[in-house]
Amino acid sequence: MEQLIEFATNNFMLIAAWLLTLLMIMWSEGQKAGKSVSPAVATQLMNKQDAVLIDIRTKKEWDTGHITGSKHIPLADFSRRLQEVEKFKTRPVIVVCNMGQTAGAASKQLKTAGFDNVLRLQGGITEWKGQNLPIVKKA
Repeated sequence: MEQLIEFATNNFMLIAAWLLTLLMIMWSEGQKAGKSVSPAVATQLMNKQDAVLIDIRTKKEWDTGHITGSKHIPLADFSRRLQEVEKFKTRPVIVVCNMGQTAGAASKQLKTAGFDNVLRLQGGITEWKGQNLPIVKKA
């Protein structure tokens, strides 16, 4: 530990440059995946702009409860089933995963396919349930 502290103090500029690079990469990747929205904002978008929710969780996770009206396309099948959501290109699309971390992969695929308004549900279905918002347990 002592050597680590000595290295950090002797190479402050190197460590600062490394941290800055890491932050820039994380920011860049986050931008590619689209913005994230809170459950409250997602609800407003669903009600006012007819937003479409795409749930990318597994079938087992989907069966434990999902947001009313959401479309279920598991991430493992997403690229193959992308044509199912082509008709929603003009509407806001909100990608839902379990905790808000894997939605970025599906969001990137949607953006590449020409979707302009792609968003991720912040905190995923876990946050949705945590705020006691309604879920459906049967399709």
